[in-house]
Amino acid sequence: MAIPYRVVSGAFSERPRPPAANGAAQRTIRPQAAPALYRLLAESALYRAAFSACGFPLALVDAAPGQAFVEVNAAFEGFFGYKAAEARGRAFAALVLRGDASVAERLFDHGSSCWRLRAWRKDGEALEVEVTAGAVRDADGRLTHWMLGFADCGEQARPREQPAGLNAAAD
Repeated sequence: MAIPYRVVSGAFSERPRPPAANGAAQRTIRPQAAPALYRLLAESALYRAAFSACGFPLALVDAAPGQAFVEVNAAFEGFFGYKAAEARGRAFAALVLRGDASVAERLFDHGSSCWRLRAWRKDGEALEVEVTAGAVRDADGRLTHWMLGFADCGEQARPREQPAGLNAAAD
């Protein structure tokens, strides 16, 4: 099996460009020709697909000052109302904490951690969320990014509707 590849700069969700108009053949990597590169590309594609398919809101944030969003998944888009293109490059605190950099600073100063805090959707609705931050390090152990996972804590406080027959069966 051959994996077609293209050199792509940018984000996970960027769509590959169509082949050249002149009909030039697409270059492929065959597993037997470059097994390590083949495995690396296959694992990269798997991780990107898993990130995108996860049903929990996830965000990859740069560890540099300002903690700009690098990528968000579809669940994040639905939860906060920001498309990936709107989030990319914007500061975490500015986008979901209404500019409260002190909260973001405390979150990131504690290394891998879990915090319950107030965040805001694009439409201005306040949310009680639990944010889990995981440090992403390079091969030398330097912090490069943060992986953030979000859970809606307000959902626990809202009463859930029970199926109509559930109460009748208990009587």
